[in-house]
Amino acid sequence: MPRGMGAVVGWEIIDPLYYGRYGYPHASWAWLRRHAPVAWFEPPGMLPFWAITRYEDCGAILRDHRRFVIAPRLGVFPEEQAPTDAPPFRHLLNMDPPEHGRYRNLLSQQFTPKALESKRAAVGGIVDETLARVADRAQVDFVEALAAIIPLAVIAEMLGIPREDWQHVFHLSNTLLGAADPEYQQGATLAETAERAQQEFLEYFRRLSNARRREPRDDFITALANAQVDGKPVPEWELLSYYVLLIVAGNETTRNATSGGLLALIENPGELEKLRRDPTLVPTAVEEVVRWVSPVVQFCRTAVEDVEVRGTRVRKGEACCIFYPSANRDEDVFPDPFTFRVERTPNEHYGFGIGVHFCLGANLARLELQEIFKRLVARLDRVELAGPVDRMHSSFVGGIKRMPVRWGLRA
Repeated sequence: MPRGMGAVVGWEIIDPLYYGRYGYPHASWAWLRRHAPVAWFEPPGMLPFWAITRYEDCGAILRDHRRFVIAPRLGVFPEEQAPTDAPPFRHLLNMDPPEHGRYRNLLSQQFTPKALESKRAAVGGIVDETLARVADRAQVDFVEALAAIIPLAVIAEMLGIPREDWQHVFHLSNTLLGAADPEYQQGATLAETAERAQQEFLEYFRRLSNARRREPRDDFITALANAQVDGKPVPEWELLSYYVLLIVAGNETTRNATSGGLLALIENPGELEKLRRDPTLVPTAVEEVVRWVSPVVQFCRTAVEDVEVRGTRVRKGEACCIFYPSANRDEDVFPDPFTFRVERTPNEHYGFGIGVHFCLGANLARLELQEIFKRLVARLDRVELAGPVDRMHSSFVGGIKRMPVRWGLRA
């Protein structure tokens, strides 16, 4: 049990099996916010960490990149102490300033609101095409039919991944993030499963980047393959890691926000009706979806010196685990935080992070979610769950693997 908490809060806040069976442990986070907002955990099979659950503390740590760094520990994972021959990825998520800024700038201009607005019509076209393919079906797996298709299609097109490879890339992405899920396990241990997916990903992008150097195209793979950092070509390991980050982050989080967003609307039919009556609410609804779903569960920051957090001494070298869904339900920040409201303003959630590691693709995710819900709600006559929601066994991303729905879509 966590130190000093008896049986009130257990390992469920970091147990992948719990997330798969029950969803997010909001009751445990709520207890921690009230009674132990900076709490020390020593889970079996994992390195110890401080659980940070209040909005103010999460934001302060995430903004303080001088005293809290992301290396060497990205997050809290099962079997993270298990030996592996594979070196860790080297990408934006596990880089600290100033290196982080140099690599972020390679594509930052392509992700500005102005640059992405030119892609809105194309994204809308992908949504319409996807909806048209399933409009005559009374029951679908929403994840397979729509939520998994659209974000993958958008980021794969931007990267320049051939259409015939999309499903393979989608499977590798699921395996990498859901290595603790029995459905995706390919090795004897979690570490072996993740390592195998990592190696397949890297080999795939190695072949693709080499091809783009020979025959350049107007896509992100070509741009990065020919980019320079500090006047030198991007080292191969960092280059391949960058590709993996773009496809995984650009696919998984938006997919899960899409599925979780529709689930929230099904469970709150009055809010769905508000969107039907007033489509101008879609942008604020999207922000509420991201707050409500919080697709990324946690990242870590490691103290580089002794730091006091809410009266608790965090020693140099100790990791603070930031629980984003908990911050986004903080009663001191969000009025009535356990109510889903498409009109919620203000809504300064941490669904895309905060500080120097604020999500590079946040503007793209917002655009995609706006086009998805605007076009889906406009065609949706009725919708309800047609079976249980099947969640990913992961305490890192809040994934929905399958969500059967019965619906009526106008052609």
